Amino acid sequence: MFSAKSTSCFCPAKPQIGAESGRRAHQLCVGNRRQRSVAVRQVRAVISSDDKSVSTLPSDPAVVPGGAFWSPADSIDVRLVLTVRNRIKERLVEKIENQWEYFVNGIGQGIRVQLVSEEVDHDTESGKKSVEVPVRGFLPRSPKHPSFVEYAANLTVPSTFGHPGAIAITNLHKKEFYLVEIVVHGFNDGPFFFPANSWIHCRDDNPESRILFSNQAYLPSQTPDGLKDLRQNMLVSLRGNGKGERKKFEMIYDYAPYNDLGNPDKDTDLARPNLGGSDRPYPRRCRTGRPPTQSDPSVESRVEKPHPVYVPRDETFEEIKQNNFSAGALRALFHNLIPAMMAALSSSDSQFQCFSDIDRLYKDGLLIKSEEEQEAEKLLPAVLSNLMMMGQKLMKYDIPSIISKDRFAWLRDIEFARQTLAGVNPVEIQRLREFPILSKLDPEIYGSPESALTKECLEHELNGMSLEEAMNHNRLFIIDYHDILLPFVKKINSLKGRKIYASRTILFLTRTGILRPIAIELSLLGTPSMLSQKKVYTHGHDATTNWIWKLAKAHVCANDAGVHQLVDHWLRTHASMEPYIIASHRQLSSMHPVFKLLHPHMRYTLEINALARQSLINGGGIIENCFSPGKYAMELSSAAYKSLWRFDMEALPADLLRRGMAVEDPSMPCGVKLVIEDYPYAADGLLVWSAIEEWVKDYIIHYYSDDNTITSDVELQAWWDEIKNKGHPDKRGEPWWPSLNTKGDLIGILMTMIWTASGQHAAINFGQYPFGGYMPNRPTLMKKLIPQEDEPVAYEKFLHNPQYMFLSSLPSQLQATQIMAVQDTLSTHSEDEEYLGQMTDWHTHWTNDRQVMSCFEKFSARLEEIEEIISRRNKDFHLKNRSGAGVPPYELLLPSSGPGVTGRGIPNSISI
Repeated sequence: MFSAKSTSCFCPAKPQIGAESGRRAHQLCVGNRRQRSVAVRQVRAVISSDDKSVSTLPSDPAVVPGGAFWSPADSIDVRLVLTVRNRIKERLVEKIENQWEYFVNGIGQGIRVQLVSEEVDHDTESGKKSVEVPVRGFLPRSPKHPSFVEYAANLTVPSTFGHPGAIAITNLHKKEFYLVEIVVHGFNDGPFFFPANSWIHCRDDNPESRILFSNQAYLPSQTPDGLKDLRQNMLVSLRGNGKGERKKFEMIYDYAPYNDLGNPDKDTDLARPNLGGSDRPYPRRCRTGRPPTQSDPSVESRVEKPHPVYVPRDETFEEIKQNNFSAGALRALFHNLIPAMMAALSSSDSQFQCFSDIDRLYKDGLLIKSEEEQEAEKLLPAVLSNLMMMGQKLMKYDIPSIISKDRFAWLRDIEFARQTLAGVNPVEIQRLREFPILSKLDPEIYGSPESALTKECLEHELNGMSLEEAMNHNRLFIIDYHDILLPFVKKINSLKGRKIYASRTILFLTRTGILRPIAIELSLLGTPSMLSQKKVYTHGHDATTNWIWKLAKAHVCANDAGVHQLVDHWLRTHASMEPYIIASHRQLSSMHPVFKLLHPHMRYTLEINALARQSLINGGGIIENCFSPGKYAMELSSAAYKSLWRFDMEALPADLLRRGMAVEDPSMPCGVKLVIEDYPYAADGLLVWSAIEEWVKDYIIHYYSDDNTITSDVELQAWWDEIKNKGHPDKRGEPWWPSLNTKGDLIGILMTMIWTASGQHAAINFGQYPFGGYMPNRPTLMKKLIPQEDEPVAYEKFLHNPQYMFLSSLPSQLQATQIMAVQDTLSTHSEDEEYLGQMTDWHTHWTNDRQVMSCFEKFSARLEEIEEIISRRNKDFHLKNRSGAGVPPYELLLPSSGPGVTGRGIPNSISI
């Protein structure tokens, strides 16, 4: 589970990096303490594999920094073992550089370290410090982890030194290196672990030494006197001064609005409004400090690929993740660039002519017409032409799970409805609790607030039930995109190749427990005298109305795809999580127990968000090109943040209650009872939520004795205050922000954050290709409005060839292959993914508290039980939304997964 710098749990059954050489070092230190009568200290430097060949160097006399001497009999010989990770796949030049580094370290000119005690030196009024000593030589490499190298440093401290609480490390090399951990041997109650999992900058970039704290967690009031100034100084350094452009090696966390999405210097059509402020509120992002554009001083200049966007150094992808992401980018190159070039060389970007054209994407890949090949050979260099032909072989897509067992399931109404409960976006369905359905938009601008969905229309589809009876028995549900989309309808429909409606969809739960759509309302904005135009569609019983019904469902799916990507996925997980991460680094010391708890849930999020701003959600990016809202995509996301987002409603039980999909029930584990029992996202999600709840409760109760310790925790209070006032400043005055006065308050806040980063993101992200990879099932945009009888030309074409009308309304071949490539990348687990409740060997020393480790082991065991429960549910044929003929099982909230597009697995963090 736990990741860089703070959080992994000790697992005795697993071999640990450097454990064998660490034991050897500890034995050597014990032997050294028996030789304290020796006047000149001997420092072990280079150790062979059998620990027999040892070079010795005389150390300084037994002197305490500041000038005091102590007797050798009152001293402790200490050994520090540093684990450094090199690249797994080294280029030749890197291998040569590493050999040079081994040599430099071997002679003590590469790395210097200094111990800092938890006790105060009364002369300096700060922690007692050892002499600064060089790291000399390296220990044998582990055959299991050949990219890890262990170095050793020896020093001597007085017996009154106290517990080591921090280490100052100075990198004398000309480049950074990645430090996994430092283990300190020699103290009677040791060894002491100093987890790092961090890049150590070189002294030329920053002359200040890097400070590492041990894995002992301390509340601010419990901080040992010798570490208080270091604790505060580290936080100050991480905050920066809010000035200047950030450099790659820096670790500075600060806030900025979303003012880097547009590129007006490149093209006026790429100008985009800034997000963040009263007009367009939005969460804040990580500040980069880039200079403004020439066209608009309020807009930050952009960094385009392949140049990286700044994020604090330890937030960047590690090598395995970077390689996986690059491999996906290469595949996207063939999926996106080559079809774009072919489209440019041909007369136009073509539409799919029949469903067989779509099927060929999985069987043969995207085919290039012979005349286009000839044109390519004429216009392009031979090498590039060959690259394009090679790319054709790679442009073959895996069959998405939604059609893997039943190619025609997507056409059926019950599958359309099933995906509202068990698809990639199961968080928008609500119980219908009020009728008539009323809009909250300004009637002077948008017309009558009353929906065109009438009682008579709905009762016609209720199998003899009255509307009141169906509502009272929790049988009617709605997916309502009317108010969020109607203000954008006119602007979006003015864009080339974009046609949308503001939609409402009513669904009915039958007596057999099957959900089906019964009516769809689609609305447009007309002239000022006709403010809104609303039309209701039902499934009908003849060929014409059935095809129109299919088009209406496709428009609803396109709306759902846009809201899913921009609101439920990007805004509610990625964008909202970023301020929590920034505030945690700025206000919570790495030794704070809450920081240690949250840290695994922060991994890679700032980096993936920066990449999204660079090429996904930016002006002219993939989201604008391939989703209905086009250039208004992020404005729509901002509007949703303004009207819908509330922190207190992001907890799973609270969200289910808000949507009427559950009712309060104190007898149930999470205090809620589902209205639809066969609601896979909610049923499985509540299992995961309850496991997180138990883990967080155990953890917080362990560190906080009573509510007074919550209110007196200065770091914790500053953290929560900053999240509200600097991370989400446009919502700072809202009354719904939870208070932070009790242990219960803190537990609820942390559960919401951890759920958002893990279970919630997993449920709405990793099904993107399994459900959206077959474009007709989930089109991301529509190009045409539904033909009407008073439009004789369009209507006649529709009657003549309804299949072509349907396909020509969907994304083009180029758009479809682009979005399929993106969905494939976003649905892929990296090989170094860290999953909820699991841990990796090199993050095992995140804490030294055995009780906390025991609680985490209980959490891990519970998640394994949940995996078995979900697997059993998927085999229960009474649960028709997750099992049955051709029905894919619901696995998005299964905790574990392997790498690739698996449609399952809950990573700790938002890492893709």
